[in-house]
Amino acid sequence: MCDLNTPLTQNTTTIIRPPYFYISGFTGIPHMKYYYVFLSLVYIISLMGNTFIMIVIYVDQSLHSPKYIAVLNLAFTDICETTALVPKVLDMFLFDRQFISYDQCLANLFFVFIFLFMQSFNLTILSYDRLVAICLPLRYHMLVSHRSMFQLTGAAWAFAVLILLIPVGFITRLSFCGSVVIKSYFCDHYPLYSLAAPCSDVLPNDVMSYLDPVVVLFIPMVFIIASYVCIIHALFTITLPKDRAMKTCTSHLILVAIFYLPINITYICFSFIPTNIRIINLSLTSVLPPMLNPIIYVLKTEEFKESSKRLLKRVAQRTVGPVKST
Repeated sequence: MCDLNTPLTQNTTTIIRPPYFYISGFTGIPHMKYYYVFLSLVYIISLMGNTFIMIVIYVDQSLHSPKYIAVLNLAFTDICETTALVPKVLDMFLFDRQFISYDQCLANLFFVFIFLFMQSFNLTILSYDRLVAICLPLRYHMLVSHRSMFQLTGAAWAFAVLILLIPVGFITRLSFCGSVVIKSYFCDHYPLYSLAAPCSDVLPNDVMSYLDPVVVLFIPMVFIIASYVCIIHALFTITLPKDRAMKTCTSHLILVAIFYLPINITYICFSFIPTNIRIINLSLTSVLPPMLNPIIYVLKTEEFKESSKRLLKRVAQRTVGPVKST
């Protein structure tokens, strides 16, 4: 019987790395092909919607404000997140290509999580923008400038890369001498490193699996909740028109609820949720927010809605205009 694992010697320590892993995905669930069709539709809508957001922000000069730097970054992140996840999922499970090499698995883990982390950080940056705009309106242009917004988004990207490189680095130190079956729909962190538990010390990975959600999900969520407590308090103590102020926050609050509630419930109840339900819930949490974000912004943000109408009207005039003139 041939050995599926490749030994790698580093400083007199032998690390066993399998040439591939097997992504088990959704097992024993009937009619799963319909779910893959649904994922395809979600991916197409997400791609089109977020591309439209980016085009409108780029074209309309009135949207070249610090706030929309974060919105643009969120749209870019949503495109990257769904592209890193959905095409690979469809390729694996529709065409029975569930084997993935060791290096490809680590790359898949890195890119899926980096964009997931950035979605959380982008929502936090948008929350900071609303906090300053409503609670400190006179200091808004000083505290939230183009430069400061670029610095915030750049720092968020750098921090996301740093905090993700640590668990990925810990995985490269593990030996996989047992099963190569990952019980998830992609190279998920916990199902991956838990395979090495029989023959490696996975304590550092365990620590990171608890630390990363706290830093990337819970702390940003607490900051967002605290910022909206301050915003609600400010709305009752300042003379700013309440209807207008709340409209500027509604779209952001909806995005926050759609993103944080399902994923936090999944992590909190991780050990109590059956594997298939957990996998489906995580997959929906990964693909639905990027699809809904542009829809919510177009429908709920008056400023963006008007910009969208102007752009569509301009495109329609260019398309129909020559026909009317003949």
